[in-house]
Amino acid sequence: MIVSTTTWDLLGKHGVDGAIRIIAEAGFDAYDFSFCSIKQDNPFFTDSYMDYAKEIKALSEECGITCNQAHAPFPSSVGDPEKDEKIFNDIVRSMEFAAYLGAHVIVVHPKQHLCYQEHVDELFHMNVEFYNRLMPYAEKFGIKVATENMWQWNSSAEAITDSTCSRAWEFNKYIDAVNSPYLVGCLDIGHVSLVGTSIPDFIRQMGKEHIYCLHVHDTNFKEDNHTLPYTLKINWTEVAEALGEIGYDGDFTFESDFANKFPKELSLDAETLQCKVGRYLAAKIEEHRK
Repeated sequence: MIVSTTTWDLLGKHGVDGAIRIIAEAGFDAYDFSFCSIKQDNPFFTDSYMDYAKEIKALSEECGITCNQAHAPFPSSVGDPEKDEKIFNDIVRSMEFAAYLGAHVIVVHPKQHLCYQEHVDELFHMNVEFYNRLMPYAEKFGIKVATENMWQWNSSAEAITDSTCSRAWEFNKYIDAVNSPYLVGCLDIGHVSLVGTSIPDFIRQMGKEHIYCLHVHDTNFKEDNHTLPYTLKINWTEVAEALGEIGYDGDFTFESDFANKFPKELSLDAETLQCKVGRYLAAKIEEHRK
């Protein structure tokens, strides 16, 4: 099983080049390129974006590592037609860029600018249209698009609550409604823990046919902590068992900012530990495959 991690937690201290070099040196097989964390002055947002992609790919080859997964810019919508069209075009650009780097899948958040509880059906139809619009580009670039289970903030209760795809049945419904081999599911394990749902049950309800890739990180069940497994409250033994039982055979990809919690000089040590934890959990998943 390929073990990879996102570039986003290293970007602030090391830049894109430094992030990729550290991820490679830490022992990861691949990296998840985070478009959602690059700043507006990045070459990605210029007309020379594919020249920049060539630079990143050359660096990756020099480091002996590849891009297996990516994360598109987010949010995917804000409710303003002009701004949403700009966002859509940036997402398409990220798909082309990621495919060139070698990514086989890019995570694109569902639209959720409306209050979920009041607009469940509207958000569903809006997102089916949104993902259907992305499918021709996915086919053109040869990259799958993964929708993701989300959450929203309830300001009145000052707590996290449900959003699009935060229940397994709805997650499956989104994927099935688009009915394209280019739309798949990215299971964010940490997000499941935030909406009062059993993670193992969620995994089993989705099944192998709907879980194509992962976002792996730990939480305290109250905040979207995005940190290293075994440091907070998720039961990782149960998670590994459930993923193994459904026969999950995709990549094991962290979406954690664990390394960012340490001084710059300790980034490599933190990423090396994270890689070891990833290989441990990947092995546990494989042990539980039926």
